[in-house]
Amino acid sequence: MSATNFRFEGSDMNRKLLMGHPSGLFVLFFTEMWERFSYYGMRAIFVLFLTSAIMDGGWAWSREDALGLYGTYTMLVYFSPILGGFLADKFFGYRRSVAIGALIMTLGHAAMAFDTPWSLYLGIGLLVAGNGLFKPNITSIINGVYIKAQDKKDGAFTIFYMGVNAGAFLGILLCGYVGESIGWHFGFGLAGIFMFLGMVQFWLAQTIFGRIGLSPRETLDYDEGHKDVDEDGNGDNEEVVPGYVQRDRYIVVAILAFFTIFFWAAFEQAGGSMTIFASDYTNRVLEGNSAMVFRIANTLLTVVPLMIITYVLLQLFKITFSKYKISNLALGLSFAIIWSIVIYMLKVQFDQESTEIPASWFGILNSFYIIAFAPLVSKIWESKYNPPATVKFGIGLILLGLGFGVLAYGSASIPQGAQTASVSVVWLILAYLLHTLGELSLSPVGLSYVSKLVPAAKIGMMFGLWYIAVGLGNKVAGYSGGLIDKITAAYDMSTFFLIFTIIPICAGLLVMALTPKMNKLMHGVH
Repeated sequence: MSATNFRFEGSDMNRKLLMGHPSGLFVLFFTEMWERFSYYGMRAIFVLFLTSAIMDGGWAWSREDALGLYGTYTMLVYFSPILGGFLADKFFGYRRSVAIGALIMTLGHAAMAFDTPWSLYLGIGLLVAGNGLFKPNITSIINGVYIKAQDKKDGAFTIFYMGVNAGAFLGILLCGYVGESIGWHFGFGLAGIFMFLGMVQFWLAQTIFGRIGLSPRETLDYDEGHKDVDEDGNGDNEEVVPGYVQRDRYIVVAILAFFTIFFWAAFEQAGGSMTIFASDYTNRVLEGNSAMVFRIANTLLTVVPLMIITYVLLQLFKITFSKYKISNLALGLSFAIIWSIVIYMLKVQFDQESTEIPASWFGILNSFYIIAFAPLVSKIWESKYNPPATVKFGIGLILLGLGFGVLAYGSASIPQGAQTASVSVVWLILAYLLHTLGELSLSPVGLSYVSKLVPAAKIGMMFGLWYIAVGLGNKVAGYSGGLIDKITAAYDMSTFFLIFTIIPICAGLLVMALTPKMNKLMHGVH
């Protein structure tokens, strides 16, 4: 099907539609998917590894120290895109930056496969540096594709976000399983394999984007060779706006970024205090019927999303295989490895009499819910029931707070200062559902509005600035999560979670109250 009516940019191959969007979106979908596999797979076992006893292969760090390093790492992961965006805008171009970043991150995961302090810190440093080049620039390529299809952009970012969470889902599930059952450093190494395959897939298919994402020098050379082709790039035919209008739009981005800090400071407890809550305070040992119910549910949770993503993969193959055979084969190999590990994992679980849910397993719920609900939310945003950005942000923050309210209620029976407990898994399952619905209301919408409010020439750098706000939220998450022992000793676990209930809800109500003022500052951007 031709995409001419939608005015998508890129090569002719890119203008062939898949799920109503350019096929190139799904090249980015799978590239981002494997990058998120590596990031979330490593993150799922990072704190568990650091806090595990030495006899269990861990380093026996305190919770506060482990969460402190976790917070610093995740903060730097989001700080580095400001430099990566600048380098891409001025020198490398978005496409080369994505590929170089993926290679550096592959080396970082390889370093973490070794059980030494120097390799851990080297690995973290490489992951931070590689992410800086990768993260802002892959979203900038999407902006280039949709420069003349702004009404489709919210839906595009939501589909892209589905790829993000497919990778996170598989990374947490499989790196978590390998790390907890076979060895922590095997889990870290597994993350690197898929980062490498994602890089190969992207590099070999990048010409699908035409001139989008090339360096300034390459763009000039491309235009010289394609003078007879009517193809627009990142900055052509861009809306020219008065200085005061652009200033107001920057103010909107700054305000949305400020509220983003509150969201991620609470949401990112998932990799810290919520993982500790799952590990030490939740009853994860199941026997008899409950064990069988979990095995069946876990099989469906794993196989159904993987089948959906595999179906998308096959549809992309139909469009692109003729031109990008080796890229498609790299992608196919990655899925063959995934299916092999999944089948082995499920077989082992069904052979056991009792089942202990890995502490990292709960993290997959966030990703599963996103895969399940992202298409629905995308359709809502493209319908007449499409509220302003501030209302979406408010809904996201309030749902996040309610999720922690569920945990506060569920942990009410845990005594003051307790180091272990056995509360029901139901509370974490409900909390992750509410957190995910909140994330879908806020995070992809934030990315979309940055791309709408900022001039194309500044887009890479502004995505970098946006991720600084996310990084600040991550550092606050690590610091506040590290207070779990002090707060539960002075008060109780329920009080700890109530803090994360009240603050996001108040922030959500405040940002919704700003809607009339923010709409004026956007000057017609919806």
